[in-house]
Amino acid sequence: MEQHKLPNATLILVFGILSIVTCCCYGILGLIFGIVALVLANKATAIYQLNPENYTDYGNVKTGKILAIIGIVLSVLYLIMTIGMIAFFGFEDMQDPEMMRERMEELLG
Repeated sequence: MEQHKLPNATLILVFGILSIVTCCCYGILGLIFGIVALVLANKATAIYQLNPENYTDYGNVKTGKILAIIGIVLSVLYLIMTIGMIAFFGFEDMQDPEMMRERMEELLG
């Protein structure tokens, strides 16, 4: 019996990696890549579980899913931190590096 590659296995892995790499882009890009990778991984896992002997590259799907979960967690944490900084310092102060430095000095003593 001929084995086929799981659909989107490589894409899931790439999106999982991108979710971690881009988690520092205010958390938004990493969140998008992570969620898309997770949805695709769940679909690929469902296909694989119907006929595991027919498909290869399940390792890429599992790895991509784990990376996507890590990327989502990091992105959510970064997003929460960004929202907290905007709430604490204000958006105007965050855009001015000198003002941000002064506010941090005040905060840290």
